[in-house]
Amino acid sequence: MINHLPDYRARGATAEYQQSLQMHQAAGVHSSASFAASLDDGREVWYDGRRVDVCRHPAFAGVLRELGRLYDLQHSDAHHKDMTWTSPLTGHPVSLSYLAPTTPAEFAAKTRNSHLWMAHSHGQLPRIPDFVANVIVGLYDYRHELGKLDPQFARNAENYYLYCREHDIALTHAIGDPQINRSASLADYPDNALRIVERRADGVVVRGAKQLATLAPYCHEVMVYMSPAFFMRSAPEYVIWFALPIATPNLRLMCRESQTEHGNSFRHDLSSRYDEQDAMLFFDDVFVPNNRIFLLDDCQTAAAGFARISAWALYVGQIRFLHRLRTFLGVASLASKAIGVKDFREIGDQLGELTSYVELTRLAIVGLQNELRPTDGGHLAPGVTLALDAFAAQISARVTQIVRVVCGSGLVMQPSEADLANPVLRPLLERYMGGKDVGVDFKSRLFRLASELVSDRYGLRQELYELWNRGDIVRNRIALYERYPEREAIEANIVDLLDGASAALQVGHLNRETA
Repeated sequence: MINHLPDYRARGATAEYQQSLQMHQAAGVHSSASFAASLDDGREVWYDGRRVDVCRHPAFAGVLRELGRLYDLQHSDAHHKDMTWTSPLTGHPVSLSYLAPTTPAEFAAKTRNSHLWMAHSHGQLPRIPDFVANVIVGLYDYRHELGKLDPQFARNAENYYLYCREHDIALTHAIGDPQINRSASLADYPDNALRIVERRADGVVVRGAKQLATLAPYCHEVMVYMSPAFFMRSAPEYVIWFALPIATPNLRLMCRESQTEHGNSFRHDLSSRYDEQDAMLFFDDVFVPNNRIFLLDDCQTAAAGFARISAWALYVGQIRFLHRLRTFLGVASLASKAIGVKDFREIGDQLGELTSYVELTRLAIVGLQNELRPTDGGHLAPGVTLALDAFAAQISARVTQIVRVVCGSGLVMQPSEADLANPVLRPLLERYMGGKDVGVDFKSRLFRLASELVSDRYGLRQELYELWNRGDIVRNRIALYERYPEREAIEANIVDLLDGASAALQVGHLNRETA
């Protein structure tokens, strides 16, 4: 067992300390206790019109506990060897999420770590800390290209990567512009995007908003850059990559409605643990010091860099999606048995279709692992995920529909925990609301779980996330076609086929004339 870490506040959990990237008090991977303490840093988080304390407000308690449980896995006898490695810089155990792999063995170790994060959260935390940690790995890998713009940018990227690795920093990223008026130009409506409003010798001041920063209330830092829809800007003041502590002055987070607060005893096993929150980030003239800036003004480098810094994150996102699909399959399979429909032909067909999605995703991930490619930064990256990105967005709604069909009306009518405990109702529930070879307690809880997955607001938010989090599916399909490396060879084969067929027709025609 790894020793319990000192309280994060003893390491200086202030915005000034974090911005300075000091390393001398780094202590490696977090535990549940140190992680919870690390969020007690004066951050400005708003919920339902009030500024709240994330560490103590009930709307944030469930996910905070769940994240703490996941962090504790890094210290457990069963998993710490598969989730941590020894830092060559400090000698502390650090997360494999932050390993920049240079060998197939190192890449395999990262993969095992990601599977543990995703399996232990059942694929229900899309912005699990393992995800954006891998964006920072990509930033580190891309540092030499950033250094061509300014050598300081390369040093900043390397120093920030080491800071995040050694302090086990949890990050969100904010890459989308607010939905104000997408039809207006930045010249006509400058608030449509985050922009630099002042350049100083020691940094820049930014103003604007970013959406949707998933997991932001629980993160130490935010990495800000632009998605493919927004990185080709018409003015340089809109092109910037940087990272800041969540507790930075004048950075305000406004959270959406929580899905964890329920004034009844109905089961909410998923939302009570995995409602990771989404937030609008308001930068009300926020100062970004020079050491936190990675790119300025150059939209071409930003455009080329998006895929580069996302390579490992998109890969672990597919691992997470695989475990989400496995959760859907397990729920659908158990539900079909609980109500005696598993052997119905049409239900078997639906379950088989769902199983095929699980297996196709697993095989695709194996393919990504077997197409490791060296990067210009000296690391090994997985294969390109564009096809799987489009596939995941395409099938997500269908997977949800399959569970709805299998479960039927059972998604609507299930007793609460109070109903189950009521002595008047209990005999009726056992007689009329049990299932095939299962009692009413198990059946009701299973179907409540299924309802959260596919029919209530938690499930609908998750479905929206799967549709959009990888970017516009149309743009991804077009990019997949345009960048497909075999396309020209395939086209040439068809040209050869046509030429060969034409030659054969000509020979046949001549033979007939000769005859």
